[in-house]
Amino acid sequence: MKHYSRGELLSASVSQLNTISTEIRREILVTVAQRGGHLSSNLGAVELTVALHRVFEFPKDKLIFDVGHQCYTHKLLSDRTDRFSTLRCEGGISGFPKREESEYDAYDTGHAGTAVSAALGFAKARDLTGGDYEVIALVGDGSFNNGLIYEALNSLHILNTRILIVLNDNGMSISPTVGGVHEELEGLKAGIGDAALFSRFGLEYIGVCNGNDFEELLPALERAKAALKSQCVLLHVVTRKGQGFSFSENAPLETHGYRAAAPRVCAYGEALGEELKELAERDRRIVAVTAAMADNLGLRGFFERFPDRAFDVGICEEHACVLAASLAAAGMKPYYAIYSTFLQRAFDEIVHDICGQDLPVTFCIDHAGVTGEDGETHQGIFDLSYLSLIPNLTIAVPRNIAEFRAMIRMSATYPKPLAIRYPACGSEGECGDVTVGTFEVLARGKAPFAVLAAGERCVTLGERLLARTKAEGRSFTLISARYIKPLDTACLMGLKEQTLVTLEDNVLIGGLGDAVARSVHGKEVRSFGYRDAFIPHGKADALAAEYGLDEDAIFSALGELYARG
Repeated sequence: MKHYSRGELLSASVSQLNTISTEIRREILVTVAQRGGHLSSNLGAVELTVALHRVFEFPKDKLIFDVGHQCYTHKLLSDRTDRFSTLRCEGGISGFPKREESEYDAYDTGHAGTAVSAALGFAKARDLTGGDYEVIALVGDGSFNNGLIYEALNSLHILNTRILIVLNDNGMSISPTVGGVHEELEGLKAGIGDAALFSRFGLEYIGVCNGNDFEELLPALERAKAALKSQCVLLHVVTRKGQGFSFSENAPLETHGYRAAAPRVCAYGEALGEELKELAERDRRIVAVTAAMADNLGLRGFFERFPDRAFDVGICEEHACVLAASLAAAGMKPYYAIYSTFLQRAFDEIVHDICGQDLPVTFCIDHAGVTGEDGETHQGIFDLSYLSLIPNLTIAVPRNIAEFRAMIRMSATYPKPLAIRYPACGSEGECGDVTVGTFEVLARGKAPFAVLAAGERCVTLGERLLARTKAEGRSFTLISARYIKPLDTACLMGLKEQTLVTLEDNVLIGGLGDAVARSVHGKEVRSFGYRDAFIPHGKADALAAEYGLDEDAIFSALGELYARG
């Protein structure tokens, strides 16, 4: 695809802008088909982004995306057209806005709710330094469920500055948008509501206009730009997720995230949904809580079977945590399902509301470990560290789906806070007893060291290392460290091996290796996990190897331990 300058956009007729939009859509579809990525959200935002690039002068003006999974058109219209084919590849361009990638990306994003706060910061910096630029926050309606948005809006009068908020309303986050704000927006679109929600914050409300129609969109943006000279403005546009391709328009949820290669057959989320439904049939106390991701986490069947006991609170991770805590305090048995990277947003509530009260909430932490192409904001590599320091919390790391199922069944009667962390996909496998605080010895061997592996990626790595070792006529003891807290200290101290080698799909600081080193005396601990860095986008297994779980490097280290005796 050719690069279109702002001058070309300014001189283009509406018909020509439509042609450009069609070309952009095709480029996005072809690239996502090859590289994977966010499809329906980007298809829906093409005209809106083209219009923004025509009306405003980027990068002089600042465009700040909320989340950013609709930024592909922005990348194609900035300085990355010739690199767009490298989308989400290691060393290529990111699927989210990245400051280090281009001056057109004013602010890194990837989680919801941050854009208005960030826009206010840019605007105040402009005011204080005498700058001459506009600041635009492009926010989806799903993000308007997030509390951080309202903390920012509450500051509008205090900060006394000017920003434009473009509300891209497609009725979706990943799942369909829910809640009171969604109902207010639906009323505005139907012509039966008013904009008091926004005007009370001091915003001039302009809307509703069709964000996929240049005839409506361009005049609305020009009006918003003019109003922005004297006050903060909210422009409410309606777009269709998946616009331009019927297969995506008709299945916006299924085409929100597209994988270039089909995932492995077995999914932990499916197992979670099946086990919770079965448990809930027998126990009316069991409820499920999620933050706008019921389908991705395998809970759609539970939501359909038990609608009165299933709560999707939208993109409100902190609220979901407190809701789960209070449900437990009132005698229910809540399961809070969430991606690892999003759970960290609710850290304070985990500490004080759940663990501080020692409430029996079970965290089902999906997409743990290195996840791949979505990059830094979506790698689930910190949860073992930030959870391990919290009193009262038990942390389980199953080595396969069968063990995960057993842990879910165990959790139904477990009386304390419990976190079970697992990758998106894995093998079904088999398991035995999953008594809390016990490790499982998978193989006994003769070596001066034992290998402790936490979770499926690391157990599988340990098994490959053991196979290579056996091929050389040697062996070692391999242990599944399936509980990070409490550790099986009896097992650790009972080992004759004087060196313990730990493998974890987590950063090294504060993870399994640190916990083992603090718990054993008189033994050497050698730890392998991720170094102190944010891990960028790329293929998950390649990234895991590059950042600390390289099989050849670990095998070489084991050889040195053998040689040392």
